[in-house]
Amino acid sequence: MTNARMVLTTIGSKEGAEKLAQQLVERRMAACVNIVGPIRSVYRWKEKIEQEEEYLLLIKTTAGHAARMQTTFQELHPYELPEHVELAIDGDSEAYLAWLTGEVGEW
Repeated sequence: MTNARMVLTTIGSKEGAEKLAQQLVERRMAACVNIVGPIRSVYRWKEKIEQEEEYLLLIKTTAGHAARMQTTFQELHPYELPEHVELAIDGDSEAYLAWLTGEVGEW
């Protein structure tokens, strides 16, 4: 298993998604952020079923930065409770993993 991680989060607007992606890359917390959407999310929030259009961010980073990202989301993310799903990246090319780590550095 590698140190590379992908963090998933959603956000309610294209502009918000682009702003968060830019900030994460500028801060070197992410090597790359893919923005997917719009998507339709159905979820329960405060005892009510909600349906919203959102954008999905696929954030490529390292384990150390992924752990710190929860605190960063409190600062930058507009949601009261932002999604933070972390997945290990395994089986990718060594060159890609070296690039990813080089862009964010170790934490």
